[in-house]
Amino acid sequence: MKKIIMSVMICMFVVVFFSAAVKAQEPIVGTWITIGDQGADKGKQTSYIEIFEKDGLYFGKITKLLTAPEKDNPNQLCVKCSGDLKNKPIVGMVILKNMKKTGKVDAKGLEYSAGRIMDPDNGETYKCTIWVKDDILTSRGYIGISLLGRSVEWLRLKK
Repeated sequence: MKKIIMSVMICMFVVVFFSAAVKAQEPIVGTWITIGDQGADKGKQTSYIEIFEKDGLYFGKITKLLTAPEKDNPNQLCVKCSGDLKNKPIVGMVILKNMKKTGKVDAKGLEYSAGRIMDPDNGETYKCTIWVKDDILTSRGYIGISLLGRSVEWLRLKK
């Protein structure tokens, strides 16, 4: 009887331990380096985005600006934003909202969708789909259908 109880306890411990480990390893969670894809910032690291989970959804906030003049002014305001974000500091701003893990996996990676992403450069908000594969996050912002948008890659910040 003791062996059976001990076996059941070990099995329960293993299930709980591995469940916590799987949750902790959610691939989208972490800090990502954004890479500029237009203008003077093309190809340059532009900011750090911290992606976190809240109530089963994923959000991303800007934690650091890396390009001049923004890096020299950590209190840079979002002058092109509208509504509640107008003239608010860019650092600390949540620009990625309500992303849901779809469970789909393809050549681009694990998919997250149904959320929105805001571009502080122009103040516009777009529908968003994200794919995560290894240490690369591909974000596609679009209006209406995915064909009417652009994709950018972010790199995971190594600690």
